[in-house]
Amino acid sequence: METYDAIIIGAGQAGTPLAKKLAQAGKKTAIIEKRLVGGTCVNDGCTPTKTLIASARAAYLAAKSNDLGVHIKGYSIDMPQIKKRKDEIVEMFRGGSQKGLEATKNLELIFGEATFTGPKSLVINLSNGGTQQIQADQIFIDTGLATAIPEIDGLNDIDYLTSHSILELDTVPDHLLIIGANYIGMEFGQMFRRFGSKVTMLEYSPKALTREDDDVAAEIVKILEDEGIVFHVNAKTSQIKKLPNGAIEAHVLIGDKKCTITCSHILLASGRKPQTESLQLTKAGIETDDKGFIKVNDKLETTAPGIYALGDVKGGPAFTHIAYNDYTVVYRNLIHGANLTIKDRMVPYCLFIDPPLGRVGLSETEAKRKGLNIKVAKIPMEHVARAIEVGETRGFMKAVVDADTKKILGVAIVGIEGGEIMSVMQMAMVGGITYEEIRYMAFAHPTYSESLNNLFMALDA
Repeated sequence: METYDAIIIGAGQAGTPLAKKLAQAGKKTAIIEKRLVGGTCVNDGCTPTKTLIASARAAYLAAKSNDLGVHIKGYSIDMPQIKKRKDEIVEMFRGGSQKGLEATKNLELIFGEATFTGPKSLVINLSNGGTQQIQADQIFIDTGLATAIPEIDGLNDIDYLTSHSILELDTVPDHLLIIGANYIGMEFGQMFRRFGSKVTMLEYSPKALTREDDDVAAEIVKILEDEGIVFHVNAKTSQIKKLPNGAIEAHVLIGDKKCTITCSHILLASGRKPQTESLQLTKAGIETDDKGFIKVNDKLETTAPGIYALGDVKGGPAFTHIAYNDYTVVYRNLIHGANLTIKDRMVPYCLFIDPPLGRVGLSETEAKRKGLNIKVAKIPMEHVARAIEVGETRGFMKAVVDADTKKILGVAIVGIEGGEIMSVMQMAMVGGITYEEIRYMAFAHPTYSESLNNLFMALDA
């Protein structure tokens, strides 16, 4: 059994930089990856989807160009070329990450699947055959999430799509039925609608985007409905059948009404689950919750001394930037002797439909649930000069503020450059800048952030 100072399981957005930093600090380090370096973000998440979304937006702009006085005689979707571009970008990002690991002194990259055999020991089923046994005093788990497959009668009789396999399509589905009207489903739904698919979305809950305020969720649904996507809430899929002609028939209960939807493809986007089953965590004394997420404290330590969990596998916000922040917390604590925690850290995120949602801090619903004395500022994007000039006025700006301290508690921007505007507000929140200061601040004209003046002027109305 080979001994290391540190072992990282999973070469994702926390594991990869952590492995390099630990090795550069002089620790003999091994990083184990069962599939592809880069994790979900590079291979199946952020990088490929945002690349495809860029192509979908180009199609949308081509279709809308007449509104700006630019007349395009015709355009067509070249799905093989779109996929090729996506694959090339993914390979570039992945290759860069892998080369960085391989070039790092004191670091060994091992391809295989790791399983605990004891408190600090692992056996690796190597990808190229055979096994390898290793141990270390410090072990870091960054194995991420996988698609949760719902129990639906007949589902296994069809070639259903997941957020991974849909990325490999080189033809446009005729009719894409998406089970789950949340973040992943929304992005793929709009993307393939713009590529030319008919799209229907089913949501089990009473509304789409259940984490968002009602007005935010309703605005996003309206944006997608205006592009031709059909939504059904309170929808439960009970059975799926493959028809002799190759089509798929989904039997759905919408409210108390039974209906049948015939489609060409089904995308499962109703949830994700932690990849912990094969790890045999109990052999290391690592506890999980009832959903399989690894339990950690505010310093990302598991219930087993010397073992940490980072990224999506520990539960909580499942975002690349949170996984990366986990790495910075753990690294600085271990190498620099810091005393950092993840308690009360700010969690910004974006939904990359077009126009996007950018959100950080408390929602209006959360603030009211906490009983806070708040004011809510809101203006439509059609009142934002820059948005009018570029011809994209869908959505709105919204901010929740403390009525007593005038501090900004949360922001939701549904609109063009929503993530960038949200990031400006995030920095204001971190810096303790009040809404009154932003209301009278001189921003460059004409920018989107300039309309934050008007957003907070709305509190005087």
